[in-house]
Amino acid sequence: MTQTNPSASPADLAGWQALANQLAFENRAYLNGDYQPASGGETFPCISPLDGRELTRVASCNQADADLAVAAAREAFDSGVWSRLAPTQRKAVLQRFADLIDAHGDELALLETLDMGKPIAHARTVDVPATARAIRWTAEAIDKVYGELAATPHDQIGMISREPIGVVAAIVPWNFPMIMAAWKIAPALATGNSVVLKPSEKSPLSAIRLAALAHEAGIPAGVFNVLPGFGHTVGKALALHMDVDCLVFTGSTNVAKQLMIYAGQSNMKRVWLEAGGKSPNIVFADAPDLKKAAAEAASAIAFNQGEVCTAGSRLLVENSIRAEFIGLIREALTTWRPGHPLDPGTTCGAIVDQAQLDRIIEYIGIGQAEGATLVEGGQRVMQDTGGLFVQPTVFDGVSNGMRIASEEIFGPVLSVIGFDTAEEAVAIANDSIYGLAAAVWTSNINTAHKVAKALRAGSVWINHYDGGDMTAPFGGFKQSGNGRDKSLHAFDKYTELKATWLLIE
Repeated sequence: MTQTNPSASPADLAGWQALANQLAFENRAYLNGDYQPASGGETFPCISPLDGRELTRVASCNQADADLAVAAAREAFDSGVWSRLAPTQRKAVLQRFADLIDAHGDELALLETLDMGKPIAHARTVDVPATARAIRWTAEAIDKVYGELAATPHDQIGMISREPIGVVAAIVPWNFPMIMAAWKIAPALATGNSVVLKPSEKSPLSAIRLAALAHEAGIPAGVFNVLPGFGHTVGKALALHMDVDCLVFTGSTNVAKQLMIYAGQSNMKRVWLEAGGKSPNIVFADAPDLKKAAAEAASAIAFNQGEVCTAGSRLLVENSIRAEFIGLIREALTTWRPGHPLDPGTTCGAIVDQAQLDRIIEYIGIGQAEGATLVEGGQRVMQDTGGLFVQPTVFDGVSNGMRIASEEIFGPVLSVIGFDTAEEAVAIANDSIYGLAAAVWTSNINTAHKVAKALRAGSVWINHYDGGDMTAPFGGFKQSGNGRDKSLHAFDKYTELKATWLLIE
């Protein structure tokens, strides 16, 4: 199934369903250049949140599979078959990989939608292109990263160089399966490392398929391996493995903390973590366009069903416009209604699984019990489909101490919090264990910069939400993690700095 142009993709629900019916799901692990079942023969069901049907049964890897994959990765790394290639050669292979992702765009988009529930329109026009772009941009950059020379006396030369770190284990989440994988594997592979990718058990299918495309592009056996399975089995095995040099992760803060413990209990492997968020979206009364601000605030909580680490889940609104702005939010949310994810007109898809849906519904109940006012949504819908759908939900009268304002829900639940001054807005925004992202809406350039500088967050957007591209680093302050994905800064995670000093006699 090959489709290079999104505009030539199916135009309606029936077309996408017909294409989905042609899919054959690869369900095995990819290890040392071949697809193979888990060593113990165990599998787990891959259930579609669209309708509750079992798509396939996926290999459930364990300690033995982790040992095999890491050994293959180490052997490939030590052989130099990839690690010692010239950067231009690695670049060419990774560019072919990106081209193949584009060429198989419809298939990969379908895997994302069927597996985790996102709308096909977003999977096809956001996830697939962003995945290819991450790999292509990183590949293009790798032969333009230079070493350094220290300032030395005339009879000495101090060389500072980067070397690949070795074997990288990447554990990625279920909400953007391909994009999050690409943010890890692109710089890891570009810098010459071998990779073992562990996708979430909630959305493993696209990662498994990417392995074959990587092989077709020319990435040698053992350099890129994919181990589906559970965090407490194969994920833990990789985190504790004595021959994994670097562990990179995107997911919850609680799991991120545990991975740091595992690194300390094993070989002090480098650990880079992108964890949770409870991002403040601050709207001042002098915002240049309140209607636009409301539209982006709606998108910030409803896009990808709110299953986004940077979701603008805390909406801080100046009290003088709060009632008006809530009305604009409710109006904007009329374009964000749950629908069949394979319908190109759908903007809100299905929640990834029953456990996550239950969590969202529980938090909606918590918000009501805490005294917040439910002004929009809050109900499970489309139950007759067998799928997992919930309305985008808005609470007003929220205080920052409420659980719906302080805990990451990872669903389309928005907490509106009022403020009167810029200082109060900053204090509320920073009163969080997280520091991943934030936004500021104001026409006053001084307010914009003053507030942006005061916010303790890795990304701050002014008069828009969720900006940036591959040229900008992504990551968080505080318990939102460490290290950065994207941009040239991502190479820091996958390389070691070496100082070589030469005395000229």
